[in-house]
Amino acid sequence: MSSGCVRLRNASDSRAVARNDAGSPDETTKTAVLVDPRRDVDIYLEEAKQLGLTIKHVLLTHFHADFVSGHLELRKATGADIRMGAKASPEYAFTPMHDGDVLKLGAISIKALETPGHTPESVCYVVYDGDPASTVPHAVLTGDTLFIGDVGRPDLMASSGMTAEGLAGQLYDSTRNKIMTLPDSVIIYPGHGAGSMCGKNLSSETSSPLGVQRKFNYMLDSNMSREDFVRLVTADQPMAPAYFGYDAWYNKQERVTLDENLDRVLVPLGITDVVRLEKDGAQLLDVRDPNAFSKRHIRGSINIGLEGQFATWAGTLLDRDRPVVLLALPGKEHEAAMRLGRIGFDRVLGFLFGVVLGERGA
Repeated sequence: MSSGCVRLRNASDSRAVARNDAGSPDETTKTAVLVDPRRDVDIYLEEAKQLGLTIKHVLLTHFHADFVSGHLELRKATGADIRMGAKASPEYAFTPMHDGDVLKLGAISIKALETPGHTPESVCYVVYDGDPASTVPHAVLTGDTLFIGDVGRPDLMASSGMTAEGLAGQLYDSTRNKIMTLPDSVIIYPGHGAGSMCGKNLSSETSSPLGVQRKFNYMLDSNMSREDFVRLVTADQPMAPAYFGYDAWYNKQERVTLDENLDRVLVPLGITDVVRLEKDGAQLLDVRDPNAFSKRHIRGSINIGLEGQFATWAGTLLDRDRPVVLLALPGKEHEAAMRLGRIGFDRVLGFLFGVVLGERGA
């Protein structure tokens, strides 16, 4: 790219930064855009500071079900405006991005493509190093609409009264009539990679030219009928964790920010307090290594180690309607509360303090 540059973060972290490089004609703009940021946003703020950038916009591809986005945190920290598909209806103010709308950052342009299917409000963002009317696109940020090796699942909106088959039909149209009209050279940056439960056949690759996906992504087969597409994309999807519906709802709310919540929940508790809260209905969450937990633990506690797939298991095993008390090694309580906050489990009452939970048990 000649007059500008697009800096794209690892797609598996569900984030991207578009910026102008120093030395380009757009150096004076020093503007950054974040796409689908996670809720703990310090990593973005620090990088923007190091690069001398100002974060002015947060773009969401859709209301995510598998994590709580950091759009409200970034709005608070930087004053950035929030943009998403025009069909979205959150509680907070946002700038709607209709099909074809363009956000300009000096020489760089980001064009919205409305691509319903994974969710009704899903959009993709096409990145140009110049004016979209006269420039070949460089990249497309596809969120959960198109992955490397697959497309997004259309069955997560069933709790909202939408059928998987109806959304799958929209997804067929979005891939064929929107994304596949882009040139083969455009680089796809999806929102997730292998290990995500937002699709069935996700690759570990974090980007791919669209031309490669035309050849090897079975859901982009140009000979596939609409009926076959709907049948394939709705079949054999993995069971969605229980928290997915909650997170999709929570991402629409004008909610507390993560730092505000951590300030109020990281309360040291004595063992007497922990026992009382457990009797009153709180869940005791022990986040130590399973080997340590197996040697000795507090009766009735649930063990989900921080080292594994903590968010998925916490969202599956914990009751989000019941508060949580953390049992952690000293210094690990902040990480545990923060990672619960990534999936919107904000009802933490505090952490056990004054009783040493060691690697060999309590």
